[in-house]
Amino acid sequence: MTQPTVTRTGATVSMKSGGYYSQRTRGAKDVIDNASGMLLDAVAAIPAPQDGQPVRIADFGTADGGTSKAAIYKTVAALRVRFPDDQIVVTYTDLPSNDYSRLFKNMLGLTEDQGNLYLNDFDGVFVQACGIGFHRQLLPDSSLDIGFSATAMHYVSEKPCDIEDHVHMVGASGAALKAFSQRAADDWQNILLARARELRPGGRLVIMNFGKDEEGRYLGHTGGVNMFDTFHLHWKAMADEGRITGQEYTRATFPQFYRTKEEFCAPLLDETSPVYEAGLRLVSAHTGVVRCPYQVAFENDPSMTAREFAVSYVPTLRSWSETVFANALDQGRDAAERAELVDEFYQRYEDMVADAPDGHAMDYVHCYLAIEKVP
Repeated sequence: MTQPTVTRTGATVSMKSGGYYSQRTRGAKDVIDNASGMLLDAVAAIPAPQDGQPVRIADFGTADGGTSKAAIYKTVAALRVRFPDDQIVVTYTDLPSNDYSRLFKNMLGLTEDQGNLYLNDFDGVFVQACGIGFHRQLLPDSSLDIGFSATAMHYVSEKPCDIEDHVHMVGASGAALKAFSQRAADDWQNILLARARELRPGGRLVIMNFGKDEEGRYLGHTGGVNMFDTFHLHWKAMADEGRITGQEYTRATFPQFYRTKEEFCAPLLDETSPVYEAGLRLVSAHTGVVRCPYQVAFENDPSMTAREFAVSYVPTLRSWSETVFANALDQGRDAAERAELVDEFYQRYEDMVADAPDGHAMDYVHCYLAIEKVP
């Protein structure tokens, strides 16, 4: 277990920009859309604003806003029905490296996605953004009514170590796995404490996050070809062939941790925990699997070739993983050379899928949490 060169997640991670993320992550949008009822439950549960204060929503880890656009629209619409005369503020948060230009273009309908434009359809709604990660408090005390986060809080605040024989904690063991487990537990407590300070009494959190379900399934590992093992297979092959160095191979460690439902719920149920003492209470928790839409399309279209499936499928993996491999490469390399190596890595994955497509899928495995702050 070696120490990483750079540890802060906010300095090294971002979703692929230019609209690529929301265009290539249909499954993430399906997850949010399927759980949008949890947001409507939150709208029904929160207390009315007082003293002329607006109703405040925050989307933590929003990327370019495309995947949550429909769900936020439904939430704003429901708030406008319940509170017809109150102003509404929507805050989008993400890392400093996020594509905020694309985010605001999405909100204004200046992209190919012309739907769910709540700024056009409802008066008294205001949008703002915060370029600071959700591991710290982002909003003033007792100012937030509904906090929302989807497919984001599996990122740890910093990479505690590099994993020497894999690219992700799902393939780690021993001291490396222990280090990631401790970092993730500390981060989850800090995330919840930050949200507890931000929430008004009676406010709600709706969180759907990558994790491991009761059957041990996780993103890209639901019975077919293991996605993270495949990442490791091709990255290790490039190291063995001398295409990348041993240090570059080791540096490609995802700053992520997939918690179980029990790990998510523990600080919310333990009456001695700082989170419980801060007033957060678990309303509901369950796990669920949303099938990979690209695999489903391949299964349902007899005319689609294996290569066409591979070409449609691999970009969804690339949309969120590319920076891990790109940032692992020595910055002394020419930029064009680094880009060529990254392209080669994903081309190897695409060729593998095209040669033998059976079992390749990025099914989404989430834990869905509803949390309330008690008065």
